[in-house]
Amino acid sequence: MHDIRAIRENPAAFDAALARRGLAAASPAILALDEDRRAKILAAETAAAEQNRASKDVGAAKARGNEAEFERLRALVAEKKAEIARLTAEAAAEDAALGDMLMWIPNLPLAEVPDGADEQGNVEIRRWGSPREFDFKPLEHYQIGGVSKAMDFETAAKLSGARFVVLSRGVARIHRALGQFMLDLHIDEHGLTEMITPVLVRDEAMFGTGNLPKFAEDSYQTTNGWWLIPTAEVTLTNTVAGELLDAAALPIRMTALTQCFRSEAGSAGKDTAGMLRQHQFEKAEMVTICSPETALAEHERMTACAEAVLQRLGLPYRTIVLCTGDMGFGSQKTHDLEVWLPGQNSYREISSVSTCGSFQARRMNARCRAPGGKPEFVATLNGSGLAVGRCLIAVLENGQQADGSVSLPAALHPYLGGKTRLTAEGVLA
Repeated sequence: MHDIRAIRENPAAFDAALARRGLAAASPAILALDEDRRAKILAAETAAAEQNRASKDVGAAKARGNEAEFERLRALVAEKKAEIARLTAEAAAEDAALGDMLMWIPNLPLAEVPDGADEQGNVEIRRWGSPREFDFKPLEHYQIGGVSKAMDFETAAKLSGARFVVLSRGVARIHRALGQFMLDLHIDEHGLTEMITPVLVRDEAMFGTGNLPKFAEDSYQTTNGWWLIPTAEVTLTNTVAGELLDAAALPIRMTALTQCFRSEAGSAGKDTAGMLRQHQFEKAEMVTICSPETALAEHERMTACAEAVLQRLGLPYRTIVLCTGDMGFGSQKTHDLEVWLPGQNSYREISSVSTCGSFQARRMNARCRAPGGKPEFVATLNGSGLAVGRCLIAVLENGQQADGSVSLPAALHPYLGGKTRLTAEGVLA
């Protein structure tokens, strides 16, 4: 949500930032509605003052026996009362309309974010690792011999339809091991606090992180009104909704490994083969709540936490900064990590790490205060650390062998009972 005072003070800067996102100027309509709303509030306050004066004079007129003045003042009191009710109702309606207008407008990009209309404008800032050279043509994950025996899309389609998968045997255990490895790394070495949160939330939680109202079609809602979370960003961030935090307690750094649910409404026809894009998936999410002045440093720190997962697994990746036309709705700046998938001969997104400034905090009314200071909205950040299914794909494709087996990263061996590879039969050995 945007600060209406900031828009009043510098509407040109607000519109210029929206233009960088490819959006039309919004300040004229916003400020016109805001001005009319404020005028009605002022008029209601003026009418209330007039009503109060008339109410005091009614008794004096009655005491003097001035019946005509008494009746005039009594009528004036009734008139002002009705006028106040009308103006208050109109101002409230315009206030709601203003809020509705603002909630559909995305966050403003930071000055350092590169301009661009779409993903072609993204800028690579570093790479880690070198793609492996194969002496055979590498396959996509679902084509690998040992994987195909334990990755069942037909049974999943029978159970649930397209974009679901049933994992079994060694592949299921590798998936589980990856999630536990990520959690342990973030908790033990990165200092994040593990959380277990619900996967069903109310409208207010989805609104707080910007998933509603704009992205309702991308999520699933139950018949009794709960929403299935698209990511634990929703629950972790909203733990501070409505709170006034002690600034000394910041930053708050959290992580959670949860099931996530997305309808993928805007991705029809994309990545239909394999398990790259699923309706249900597991992800280790990271969320930080901090003071506004430390948000950019926290963004770099959180990006490094996500990169560490890939480095420990020996997976080549690149880090890019998203341009203005490719950023998410609530983001001020986003780093994407793209892991190398030899089966596709390309880098594919495996993590997005974003700083949102006070955008989400305003929607949630989450603030902090230093001793003797005034309350201010906190800054929020979120990032994947990582998407488990996509990490599984990367591990399988990068470790595949010509005989259909897969060599597994050393970091996972302790989580697999000392097993080091997936055999061509789909079992661990």
